[in-house]
Amino acid sequence: MSDITFQLLAIGLYFAAMIAIGVYAARKTKSHEDYMLAGRDLHPATAALSAGASDMSGWLLMGLPGAIFAAGLIEAWIAIGLTIGAYLNWKFVAPRLRAYTEVARNSITIPSFFENRLRDRSRALRIVSGSIILIFFTFYVSSGMVAGGVFFESTFGADYIWGMLLVSGVTLAYTLFGGFLGASLTDMVQGAMMFLALIIIPVIAFFTVGGLQGVQDGIADSGAQLTGLIPADVDGMVVLGIISSLAWGLGYVGQPHIIVRFMALRSVAAAKPARRIGIGWMVISLIGAVVSGFVGIAFVQQSGLPLDNPETIVLAMSQALLHPFVAGLVLAAVLAAIMSTLSSQLIVCSSALVEDLFQVFAKNPPSQRLLAILGRSCVLAVATIAALLAITPSDTILGLVGFAWAGFGAAFGPVVLLTLFWRKLTNWGALAGMIVGAATVFIWDAIEQATEIGIFSLYEIVPGFILNLVVAIVVSLATHRHDEEVQEEFTRTGQIVALKPGEEGRVSAAAAADRNVLP
Repeated sequence: MSDITFQLLAIGLYFAAMIAIGVYAARKTKSHEDYMLAGRDLHPATAALSAGASDMSGWLLMGLPGAIFAAGLIEAWIAIGLTIGAYLNWKFVAPRLRAYTEVARNSITIPSFFENRLRDRSRALRIVSGSIILIFFTFYVSSGMVAGGVFFESTFGADYIWGMLLVSGVTLAYTLFGGFLGASLTDMVQGAMMFLALIIIPVIAFFTVGGLQGVQDGIADSGAQLTGLIPADVDGMVVLGIISSLAWGLGYVGQPHIIVRFMALRSVAAAKPARRIGIGWMVISLIGAVVSGFVGIAFVQQSGLPLDNPETIVLAMSQALLHPFVAGLVLAAVLAAIMSTLSSQLIVCSSALVEDLFQVFAKNPPSQRLLAILGRSCVLAVATIAALLAITPSDTILGLVGFAWAGFGAAFGPVVLLTLFWRKLTNWGALAGMIVGAATVFIWDAIEQATEIGIFSLYEIVPGFILNLVVAIVVSLATHRHDEEVQEEFTRTGQIVALKPGEEGRVSAAAAADRNVLP
């Protein structure tokens, strides 16, 4: 068997495993809440790995090692910002969001939580936030499909369209039938594959080049001009660049496809072990990616391995160092990084259409069966539109990945934090802040593209996040009216979060509220 045959066999087995998991999840999915939130019974390890895998995408296995290979540690600031942001998100947001979304009338999406928490009778908050999710994620999904097509085109010389359709089709299959549980379980497997790849490849390559001395000699012989975390010639633009990289961490709290994992945890107490697993996975994976970049320089120098694109350094080393079948599993790990993000975004788009837009305008409450059918139909519809956009690859679509991260972080991040930790937030304050945050991202980016003014090189999430926060607070103070029920829910959420593990029981917060007791 040829090397390519072994690699395709490994990828084929990976695809088959993903579909099998989707079938298993479909059999466990009985209701609309199951389809959208896995019945709020997600295991901590599943939540942690699925959140990490759906977050990192191909950047972890390709983008970060390639950036380190080309420029050095200056590119690690994004990894530092993301790690800090992820830890704070798991530590403070996860337990309170898990409790509050159930207390606030069992909300199963972020927009429905905003509406229920703030008693927005106008429905404007839910419609606007659902629309923001739908618009950004349709292009975000399309960029993932493009990445899948480019992967097959660059790795196997396959036709771009067929590669894109294959990746999209397999992802759609297990997401369409398995829903949130299918996406989360496959994400867990995919996260494990990414983790193992980023341990095995750099370790084998490290010893192959002769250990630490070999790495140092290889980098010196290559003549690579690498920078440290803080370059020697620091100026204002470098400082703005470091701040912008760290600011990626601000985006976590506003990413719907990540924080929905918090809502799906089986209990508030599960957030703590999930945080430990998730952050442990993230730190080790990021270290592996950084080490891969440095070791890759020495490996290319010693072996003479041709490398046209620095972002393929992990793939190139795996194909040179491992058996073709094992190398195929590493290639599958790259696909896993792409597909895990893709599936999570499809589910969030479906929830935005069904839960946050359709039900707002529906005259009669639909049945659970109809909602489940609509959920699957919306997954198919969004995937179809995204695939049509991906037929002709566009830099604009691919560029929207970073732009969408800023958009979600600036539009939703401050509102999520204020709904969880500030009693006086109002629906009008949240709506005004959300619109200002999203608009700032668009305007800031447009000015940056049209001018060369230095300050506008700052990542747009920073001004968007700050302005959202300020506007939301100011408008809320001007429109706040005391609501005893809202205040009681806020207090009860804090009491639930403060309970020790084991004290929560299996009693739902909604049922406890009806009996006027704490769960």
